[in-house]
Amino acid sequence: MSDVTAIELHSILDRQRATFLNAGPPALKQRRTDLRRLKAEILKRRTDILRALKTDFGQRSERESAIVELIPLVQSINYMIAHLGHWMKPQRRHVSAYFQCGRAWVVRQPVGVVGMIAPWNYPVSLALVPLATAVAAGNRAMLKPSEFTPATSAVIGEIVRAIFPPEQVAVVTGGGEVGAAFSALPFDHILFTGSTAVGKKVAEAAARNLTPVTLELGGKSPVVIAPGFAMRRVADRVAFGKLTNAGQTCIAPDYVLVHEDDRDAFAAVYQDAVKKLHPGGYAGSPDYTAILNTHHYERLSSLIDNAAAQGAQVIRLGTDSAPDHVLAPVLLLDVTPQMAVMQEEIFGPVLPVLTYRTLDEAIAFINARPRPLALYYFGDNRAERDRVLKNTVSGNVTINGTLMHYVQDDLPFGGVGDSGIGAYHGKEGFIALTHARGVYRQGRFNAATLLQPPFGKLADAIINLILR
Repeated sequence: MSDVTAIELHSILDRQRATFLNAGPPALKQRRTDLRRLKAEILKRRTDILRALKTDFGQRSERESAIVELIPLVQSINYMIAHLGHWMKPQRRHVSAYFQCGRAWVVRQPVGVVGMIAPWNYPVSLALVPLATAVAAGNRAMLKPSEFTPATSAVIGEIVRAIFPPEQVAVVTGGGEVGAAFSALPFDHILFTGSTAVGKKVAEAAARNLTPVTLELGGKSPVVIAPGFAMRRVADRVAFGKLTNAGQTCIAPDYVLVHEDDRDAFAAVYQDAVKKLHPGGYAGSPDYTAILNTHHYERLSSLIDNAAAQGAQVIRLGTDSAPDHVLAPVLLLDVTPQMAVMQEEIFGPVLPVLTYRTLDEAIAFINARPRPLALYYFGDNRAERDRVLKNTVSGNVTINGTLMHYVQDDLPFGGVGDSGIGAYHGKEGFIALTHARGVYRQGRFNAATLLQPPFGKLADAIINLILR
């Protein structure tokens, strides 16, 4: 696919908006048909998708890609198909006692044309789940996949063109200039997934058109481990969350807060858990993912070097392969908040460990920083758990595990503050990409008919009755 120009972007948008206005909202049957066709085409091209992902990353397990990309995507489409009829039904609303002859209801109306910008770390699911959501909501859509995963973007374009005419769904490609022009289009809604820095630029461009946005960003998602909790279970689940896609996950555990008396125990069992995941090592492992490119590999290496220079204990848990961008897991002890690794989202297999003396100290540490996209708590004491959840603000939470809140289709997925605006997945996605249109049908009689000029004593009596 060739990159588009700003003029072509406007032309595609104008065509989609015109056909949306002419055709009106698609019926339930048509939406379900489109979703089933999308699912069928994804499964038909399963091999092409997995090979493209491996090409873009250089080293990425096809099994892991199937688990983290295709399974959540297909499950999400299945969930929408099953529940869409219920979501589309008009919702009856209460009418006050003075208007009982009237009726009120809410209809979920498609907003029109939705623009979606997808990231590179999960370039299939984070492109096609939003697209499926836009289709389920009855909208037209323009999708811009990441320029950093060109092979995968090409397959996504083939999938879309095999199902949808361009006046319904269009895939556009290009780099930063195209992305900036795309964000500036007067869409009816923009759904962006990516970094906080780029998300701010998207929001700024959208604001000029008063375009509402759903921003799925990131941040430093903490793991809080209660004092004395079963460390082996914690280590296994933190290692899984940290090393899936080599840590290139927006909800990956970013750092650990553990009681000072438990630090060494956690460090020991975490090393065992990491070795158990890839017993043959990491460089050349068919089940481990490479860092996407040289830039990100060098960025992560720089974070490690900076921590070491400031006194952190660096524990390397495997052999790297710089030519292949394979960075083996790293555990950092004696970390301080001033280190670069604690100043930005890591987005890689590097795990800093910090200690606390009281749970309130851990809560204060989290609250002193931008609100994270995810929070993970490990502990069996319900009062302590509730204290952490009540006194912190984050996107979603998984208790005694990592990542698993993402694949719950009936939970909204989204951040707060620096980690995002709005939410999608399941019903919340349908709501985000539709307009709640309130409708009131006035009956033959209601109190309003008695509150019209010429006013008299009856009007006074009704006013006084209502204002009691």
